[in-house]
Amino acid sequence: MSNWLSRLLVAAIGLPVVLAAVYVGGWWAFTLVALAALIGLHEYWLLSRPLAPLAPAGYVGALLALVGIEVGGIAWGLGGVLTTFPLAFVLKAISEARAAATIAISGTVLGAVWIGGGLGFLLLLRELPEHGRLAALTVLLAVWAGDTFAYFGGRLLGRHKLAPSTSPGKTWEGLVVGTAATIFVAFVALYHQNFLTIGDSIVLGAVVALAAPLGDLFESLLKRDMDVKDTGRLLGGHGGMLDRIDALLFAAPAAYFTILAFVT
Repeated sequence: MSNWLSRLLVAAIGLPVVLAAVYVGGWWAFTLVALAALIGLHEYWLLSRPLAPLAPAGYVGALLALVGIEVGGIAWGLGGVLTTFPLAFVLKAISEARAAATIAISGTVLGAVWIGGGLGFLLLLRELPEHGRLAALTVLLAVWAGDTFAYFGGRLLGRHKLAPSTSPGKTWEGLVVGTAATIFVAFVALYHQNFLTIGDSIVLGAVVALAAPLGDLFESLLKRDMDVKDTGRLLGGHGGMLDRIDALLFAAPAAYFTILAFVT
């Protein structure tokens, strides 16, 4: 199967499933996010194997963060993810691995906070007291639009490398096209919805347009450190789960706090 065909098939199947789960919300959205977190963490453990991460502590911390968010909000989620620290310390104390404690524990905590915490903010967006469904769907669609148009914009117009040493395929032209698409989607989705003003929706789109590529570049930097191209092949031409959600892991927290600043 060609790379293009696999990309189209994954998008055609996955996009409706994700949107439907987020639209319904509740434990349906939680199940989707938890599954994505577990797969993403598995890929991260394989990626960071030279750091000897303490995977059980990371799994527990990430899942407790998601459960805490679902049942008690951001404070409980923070408490959940912080359990990664003592669990990682205990596991390192009894581990026979030669990796330095600082490296092993730091790598473990990074995975739990980055993946579990990042995806947790999608649940927080969905559970906003008013217009949570609209907020979560808008962020998802804006991130996907920005990623898609940045890819095609870069392929068609790209001449100047954005970060040649980190992600050689990304260009400034692609970034401009993706940014325009992200802001446009946020504006259209929120227009006349009695939620955010036109100015607020444009600012939200700009925040997502900035945060999403940073999330992508962050994952690219980790992959470059470990000398791998993709984190997996689960999603065909899209790569692994982390390759698909990396932008969202930065964009969801940024969007959540931006919306809070506007509505409180």
